Amino acid sequence: MISIGIIGAGIVGERIIKQIQQEDGIEIVAVFDGNRSRLEELEKNYSVPIAGTLDEILYSKADWIYIGTPPASHAEIAKLAADAGINVLSEKPLAHDVAAGEQMVKAVTENRVRSAMHFPLMYSAAVHELAKRAKNGSIGKVQRIELQTVFPVWPRPWQQTPWIASRLEGGFIREIFPHYLQLIERIFGEISFSSHQVTYPEQPDLCETGVIAHGIANDNIPLLVSGISGVGQKELLQFKIYGSDGVLTLENWSQLYVSEGQGDRVAITDFAEVPSLFEEMKAKSTALVPFEEGLSVQRHIDHLVQE
Repeated sequence: MISIGIIGAGIVGERIIKQIQQEDGIEIVAVFDGNRSRLEELEKNYSVPIAGTLDEILYSKADWIYIGTPPASHAEIAKLAADAGINVLSEKPLAHDVAAGEQMVKAVTENRVRSAMHFPLMYSAAVHELAKRAKNGSIGKVQRIELQTVFPVWPRPWQQTPWIASRLEGGFIREIFPHYLQLIERIFGEISFSSHQVTYPEQPDLCETGVIAHGIANDNIPLLVSGISGVGQKELLQFKIYGSDGVLTLENWSQLYVSEGQGDRVAITDFAEVPSLFEEMKAKSTALVPFEEGLSVQRHIDHLVQE
């Protein structure tokens, strides 16, 4: 049995509560958020204990603390948790910039607590299958990696909170790209970007509306990432690995396809079962994504948001 305190009662915090309540051997000790009415709503809907202050969670003797607050607050909360001897699970991105991310890595290292990033793709059966096929040669030599993201509006309709639209903390580069950049580095090795172009609206406090970037993975595989919002198309998240004998496509997070030769793409649906995030936490698994990997991704994010 492990226990977890949840800090942040927004959409992602609620999703974490739902996930935990479907797991065995994990207990929510308390949920805290500055929005009292939101806390009471979660207490009513999910029968979770709520905390009146952050200190109540820090001194609750939880095994882990989950940080589901806006990125600018991650570093401060992570340090408080680490100083209290509590392991830290953070929502992505790691922080709002590299300097804050470095503080988080330092805090967990100096206090000798464990860290993990909430990258759901790492605990997806479809993604495990994609990684296996990309590495075992079934699509031949990898020739190119591409990420394309399209959003009719940003923030998305279910995501209407001011910070997600802000230039300081929000935007799809910070919210969406980390999942895939971390996945690329796990499968292929280190990423480096050679050029990029980012587009911003005239209003200086609003996040990007477009980006195109070129780079390489593992020193020799061409990498292209692009994102755009405010266009007349249904939302699309498409991650593709082009091989000499086939192409793997992960679409909208969980739909996996393969095409071979000149044939049509075929859906892959037969996946081996994989451990969940919380099963990995209980097992103290090395499959967890530590803050060091989150910091590597943060460096790429900071680079891409620069004009």
